[in-house]
Amino acid sequence: MLFQRPSHRTRVSFEVAIARLGGSRTTLGEQDVQLGYRESVGDAARVLDRYVDGIVARLRSHTDLVELASAAEKPVINALTERSHPCQILADLMTLEEVRGPLARQHVAYVGDGNNIATSLMEASTRLGFPLTVITPSGYEPDEAVITRARGLALDGDRLSITNELAKVEGATAIYTDVWTSMGHETERESRRRVFAEYQVNEALMSAVPDAVFMHCLPAHRGEEVTDAVIDGKQSVVFQQAGNRLYAQMALMAELFGSGT
Repeated sequence: MLFQRPSHRTRVSFEVAIARLGGSRTTLGEQDVQLGYRESVGDAARVLDRYVDGIVARLRSHTDLVELASAAEKPVINALTERSHPCQILADLMTLEEVRGPLARQHVAYVGDGNNIATSLMEASTRLGFPLTVITPSGYEPDEAVITRARGLALDGDRLSITNELAKVEGATAIYTDVWTSMGHETERESRRRVFAEYQVNEALMSAVPDAVFMHCLPAHRGEEVTDAVIDGKQSVVFQQAGNRLYAQMALMAELFGSGT
């Protein structure tokens, strides 16, 4: 397990998942390997191939993740980069099916920054065919190349919508948000708080979709992107999402390592 970024849910859920599947793990922090500094990403991958059955990587750079996966012969699991967070979305979709039923009948509205969570939701939406509306302040939409790639994954039509209008939450079965200031953008926190203020998920917004569940990848900045009343309210499933990280990742690793790849 390679961790360049701080981690709570990702680290604990993977460590417990590996143990429950009968495996063992070695966890390396940013200073242990120093990818791209002490040695190249490719060299690190080729060395790790000689020791381990797979690599869980939570990295600062998505480019480094791609290079790591290209150089390694063993499976590499994306445990988060600045561009995507697919393991979180696996748990989210599992949760959504548990509480609302088949994904084909869902409409997810993501409200907030067009960050790595938005990216992975878009890829899941176009690949699996459930409608997704991404609602951001102007200028904070997902990168155009990311949108194009997500739409290129579509198997059965394009159900992805990008907008700046909060009214587009109408008809959603799930409202999803994330922090306004992701890792790497800390210097922008005050300016982002001003820009994102009207995009807070609060009781008024949730009352517009009374049958929708509230979702958040955590950690939450209570009082910023979401109010206490919403995250602790009856529509919230955020801790079910967090718990499902364990089971979604167990399933992922069982598929990867159980198949003999």
